[in-house]
Amino acid sequence: MKLYLSVDMEGITGVPDYTFVDSSQHNYERARKIMTEETNHVIEAAFQNHVEEVLVNDSHSKMNNLLINEIHPDASLITGSVKPLSMIQGLDESYAGAIFVGYHARAAQKGVLSHSMTFGVRNFYINDVAVGELGFNAYVAGYYGVPVLMVAGDDCAAMEAEALIPNIVTVPVKETISRSAVKSLTPKKAGELLEKRTTEAIHNRNRVEPLVPPEDPTLRIEFMNYGQAEWANLMPGTEIEPDSTTVRFQAKNIVEAYQAMLVMTELAMQTTSS
Repeated sequence: MKLYLSVDMEGITGVPDYTFVDSSQHNYERARKIMTEETNHVIEAAFQNHVEEVLVNDSHSKMNNLLINEIHPDASLITGSVKPLSMIQGLDESYAGAIFVGYHARAAQKGVLSHSMTFGVRNFYINDVAVGELGFNAYVAGYYGVPVLMVAGDDCAAMEAEALIPNIVTVPVKETISRSAVKSLTPKKAGELLEKRTTEAIHNRNRVEPLVPPEDPTLRIEFMNYGQAEWANLMPGTEIEPDSTTVRFQAKNIVEAYQAMLVMTELAMQTTSS
């Protein structure tokens, strides 16, 4: 049995604000240490429950945050960018399930450091259904027939996961006070909870269905300002919806929609809010 882990940073235990998730800031090294420890708790529990192979994909920012010299020696790590499938790189039909660690709520919603890929995006829509990173990644996993068995992060990410995926196991390691303040478990207690819930998630895997994406999905991205929409619209096949900052793209499948999202959000970063 093979297990896939996508590990973000904003939802990691004890992380309240940008000084922990920005590599230029003073709290970053503290956060990446906890991020690595939390990943190891999940890996260890997986190997203790008949999982034979674990692939970890570093999924935050430049995607080179996890300390490979401290990662469980029997796991494999995908690190760095650019990656064609970004936060879901390396996942395919051979995996029994996926686990998302350190995840956060989508943009425009309550949650610690809530956003969707970049801070220039207000909403992603797949066929008019609003999703964030969690939902988009779960759709791609579903395209490959892989269920998301567990999501760990703040309480708002847990609620988002439960609304999307019936019977999923969630691990809220911190409670949202505001977008930059939390009531958090300690890393020790969070680690114990992660190991317990990972065991539950593996035993529960037959009760969780893949989040199957729609065929021929329409991707719509609502940006914060019109300049960002103009940059995104430079990608062929897109159009800006009238009187809005929303860019539309008709995809042949969810993987094409995901890659279009990556390109458009990268283009939109060429401009800043005014």
